[in-house]
Amino acid sequence: MRQILEGKTAIITGASKGIGRATAELFAAEGANVVITARSQGGLDEVVEAITAAGGRALGVVADSADPAAPGTVFGKAIEAFGQVDILVNNAGYGDMYAIEETTDEHFEEVVNINYFGVFRFCREAVQHFIPRNEGVIVNVTSVNGELPVCGVAYTSTKGAVNTMTKNIGIRFSGTGIRCNAVAPGVTDTPMAQAWAAGDLPGGSTMLEFAETYSNPKLPATRPEDQANAILYLASDMSRAVTGRVLTVDNGAYM
Repeated sequence: MRQILEGKTAIITGASKGIGRATAELFAAEGANVVITARSQGGLDEVVEAITAAGGRALGVVADSADPAAPGTVFGKAIEAFGQVDILVNNAGYGDMYAIEETTDEHFEEVVNINYFGVFRFCREAVQHFIPRNEGVIVNVTSVNGELPVCGVAYTSTKGAVNTMTKNIGIRFSGTGIRCNAVAPGVTDTPMAQAWAAGDLPGGSTMLEFAETYSNPKLPATRPEDQANAILYLASDMSRAVTGRVLTVDNGAYM
């Protein structure tokens, strides 16, 4: 049986754990060359070893998505290793729970640099490579907080902004071979979500009560694999007629 991403090369940011790792492993199993980023070498090595042990092809690149030079470096190494880039998954992100009255300029700027500017720069780098071939796919991992902002003011603002950016890029390239969509995870069983539920994210528990007020906490959390499956759909030809859309994956908890 033909693998869904056979012959494709995908860059996945923030892929040393959680949704990013699940996506990298799924993409590799579906035939893609996978280039993953994280801020530490140890986490990258573990994922690369797991993928190669399963017969896949992977390259780890240490990169901080807040660094303006990161997209050029990562794309350069990916092209050097595999010839071209076909798919970008912007998964790297920073979560917080600071309410508006607690948020400093410095903290807000830090979150924006990772969650918004970082995504913008990687998207810009991607389309520069996609335009000459009139082919390529971007999937941005946002959050249900982009529509229902119950976490920190900086985090939720950036997720809403990335949703809008996704739609703007989709409009820009509508009618071409370049597509841009987003997956908006609800509560997912990852280290970040576990810290959120325990009130251990930066900002503590000030905003935590509102998640219970405005959503249904009785429904089960999703698994990283659930999000990876949605990302695979949007990254593959299965969604060739879909662009500029945000797909919510939350077991219905935030309807």
